[in-house]
Amino acid sequence: MPRPAARPRRLVLAEVLGLTGLLMGGALLASPGGSSLAARPAGSSQPHAASRSQAPGSTSVSTPREGVGALDRNLIGAAMLGDLELVKRLLAAGASAQATDERGRSALLVAVDSRHTEVAKTLVGAGANVNRKDIDANSPFLLAAATGQLEVVQLSLAHGADLASTDSNDSTALILASQHGNTEVVKVLLKAGVPVDHVNKQGWTALLETIVMGDGSARYEDTVQLLLDAGADANLADRDGTSPTRHARERSYKTMVKMLMRARGH
Repeated sequence: MPRPAARPRRLVLAEVLGLTGLLMGGALLASPGGSSLAARPAGSSQPHAASRSQAPGSTSVSTPREGVGALDRNLIGAAMLGDLELVKRLLAAGASAQATDERGRSALLVAVDSRHTEVAKTLVGAGANVNRKDIDANSPFLLAAATGQLEVVQLSLAHGADLASTDSNDSTALILASQHGNTEVVKVLLKAGVPVDHVNKQGWTALLETIVMGDGSARYEDTVQLLLDAGADANLADRDGTSPTRHARERSYKTMVKMLMRARGH
């Protein structure tokens, strides 16, 4: 049963979009605003051109486009608001699930950012690319991993998610999930084969990120154990030569220290 506010919101949105006119070739919706969606955005990266017809399994960075069509622009706006019915109508009317706005954001990316899972499913079913990156190197797959959206991560893996894909900090989906203690996502990514000892631009692995960026709580302890069980190097130090065990000791994470020592960490 829809929430009481759902119908008025849809009516307001339809009025803003001028839906009747839109489906007959009408009005444009202003580009949805917003900031970078990545866990660690870097606005200085230079995007590479990406074709609208690119295969769903490929990794790309979208080039900002001028003159985004009315249907495509409104699809991105509807996805951001989570209006599943309108998203379906726009797709049926010819909107492209591959379209991006001036910041290179696809409808799927903004749907994931807003945690609209059902909209994301519909867009992926319509051919949206789970690896397409915006100008800040955010992709639906990476963003879902960072924000703990397990269902979207699983959906992405089933539709060609690039296991080697990284964000602007050269962090993999596994590193992003680990630093946020998204344990269930970590399990799925490890099973899928995301490299466990990949080192990002800061010189940190998923194991180091879990210890340094976490709060030492149970979910981070569980993440450490999952990484160790998957073969993470317990002695792979950061750029300053500080090992995972030393980082855990400095933070008084006693349980983690014991885990690392059992894995021959020092």
